[in-house]
Amino acid sequence: MVAVRGVTLRAVLWDVDDTLFDHTGADRAAVLGHLDATGLLPGFPSAQAAWLRWQEVATEQLAALSAGEVDYAGHRRARARAFAGPLGDAEADRWFDAYVARYEAGWALFDDVPPVLDALGGRYRHAVLSNAATTAQDRRLRRLGIRNRFELVLGADALGRAKPDPEAFRTACRCLGLAPAEVLYVGNDLATDAEAARAAGLAAVWLDREGTRPTAGVPRVRGLDELPAFLDALDPGSVRPGGGLRLT
Repeated sequence: MVAVRGVTLRAVLWDVDDTLFDHTGADRAAVLGHLDATGLLPGFPSAQAAWLRWQEVATEQLAALSAGEVDYAGHRRARARAFAGPLGDAEADRWFDAYVARYEAGWALFDDVPPVLDALGGRYRHAVLSNAATTAQDRRLRRLGIRNRFELVLGADALGRAKPDPEAFRTACRCLGLAPAEVLYVGNDLATDAEAARAAGLAAVWLDREGTRPTAGVPRVRGLDELPAFLDALDPGSVRPGGGLRLT
């Protein structure tokens, strides 16, 4: 069961990065292109080794940022220096800005996003819950041409909580004026998105684009194109225009 008997699903709450747009693909292409352009790529055993090191440094520095150990500019400069050496602040800023320009140039929706938003648009309310900054995700969704599909864009900074904290999900539901059981969360991370949303009382679907493995207890789709049929299969006769889906 996705939710308790008799509860009507009224809204879909979406993750953004690697759910709606290909963050990982854009990030990998950007950093490898930037390292190649700056002559740093040959210093790694392989492109994959460079990419793994980039992810490792990003994880370390974003954790330091979240813990208040560095500010936003400091975390960017630390990431630049981990690859380009002891740069001054202005040089580190330019180095990181060049990477960001490549990254933003590579932003793209997954192909299954516009069709699923079209299919579900009249049946549910839609909003975004992301651990990224609200203004950053708002800008990204506008650039990608889908900001108008969502009545709310909520980042961890606006909520004061970040996934997988249950209060991040519950606060998002309160912002929608809905009970958690009336909201479905869709995200690509099993623990941070699907399992955490269920723990907070929401319905949840895990988007497993890589086909990692089946998992007990959390419904899974391989692509967003499977989501409308998945919802219909719960109770095909209960879909009513503007009324949502009654989960049985």
